[in-house]
Amino acid sequence: MARVASAVHLVTTDGAGGRAGFTASAVCSVSDGPPTLLVCINRSSSAYAAVSVNAGLCVNTLAHDQSGVAAAFGGRTPMAVRFEAGTWTTLVTGAPALLGALTAFDCRIVARHPVGTHDVLYCEVVALAEPGDGHGLVYADRGYHTVPLGAAPPREAAA
Repeated sequence: MARVASAVHLVTTDGAGGRAGFTASAVCSVSDGPPTLLVCINRSSSAYAAVSVNAGLCVNTLAHDQSGVAAAFGGRTPMAVRFEAGTWTTLVTGAPALLGALTAFDCRIVARHPVGTHDVLYCEVVALAEPGDGHGLVYADRGYHTVPLGAAPPREAAA
């Protein structure tokens, strides 16, 4: 799976279980009616305890210049220090939304299912942050890469 390119997201939460966040590439759209995202979290993650208690989360899709924030949330950085890597606001659920992210989906967790080492969360989008600018950030081959938005697909060689 390390060879599969995926958008980079910060999944953040706050509530009775505490404030926490982690870097995730296992995020995808499930439905547009109601708008719903799927988020996978490893049960051994340092953010798992908070996510398992809190009712909401925010999926922050990162721009190309936010790889430092992604790295802070992806390692063994203490939780409080992770949040020092960005500037935050909140929307409806109270989960931290990263200012400058390409987009931030504020979500209510509507279902949880254990699968192997992870929990699969179904998250109904209840609010969106103002979109940020920049190119997309993806993770592939164990590193961060920039994907220009609106880039034309490569042309096929002439026969």
